[in-house]
Amino acid sequence: MRRVYFPKLSVHVYNRGNNRTSIFEENTDCEVFLRMLKAATAWYDVSVHEFVLMTTHFHLIATPNTETALTGAMKQVGERYSRYFNRRHRRTGTLWESRYRAKHIMDERQWLTCSRYVVQNPVRAGMVAAPGAYQWSSYRVHGMGEDTEWLVHHAVYLGLGLNDKDRQAAFRAMCDEPLPEVDLLCVRNNWMVPLPDVALAAV
Repeated sequence: MRRVYFPKLSVHVYNRGNNRTSIFEENTDCEVFLRMLKAATAWYDVSVHEFVLMTTHFHLIATPNTETALTGAMKQVGERYSRYFNRRHRRTGTLWESRYRAKHIMDERQWLTCSRYVVQNPVRAGMVAAPGAYQWSSYRVHGMGEDTEWLVHHAVYLGLGLNDKDRQAAFRAMCDEPLPEVDLLCVRNNWMVPLPDVALAAV
């Protein structure tokens, strides 16, 4: 069944390897995935704002500009990358655990929380000490001013300051602080009402 998303409303998109297998085994895999993502989102008219590529999964924040744009783009990326990965690494069978998942981002607070969640993934996984030390994420664009040919600055990001320098400083300061556990739970559970503090330890 075709999934439909609201035009101009951002979504948190993610998927992972089947049985948590690696989907990025070398730098070339990351480069190829990003090239495919760039081409597909340009073709289907999807604006990508944030991304991170981890060993077994990926996250994006993107805004589809038509109802079916995200569905078309992610279908193309998923199928093309799966064929590439299987050929390159001499494997067969499904690569993905399931169809990609996508959760609507309803307001500015959710957008900023989700943005932090995405770029802090490598830090939470113990792969690097700080987001800027990780190559395969959008942090360096928004936090350090690295040039980009395809990422689109979202209005929420642009609202962090009056100029690029101020925005980058605000983004770095925001991402230097680990997300509280309650915010992590909100992102992972589709922004359900947070559990009471007494229940968090049992989660």
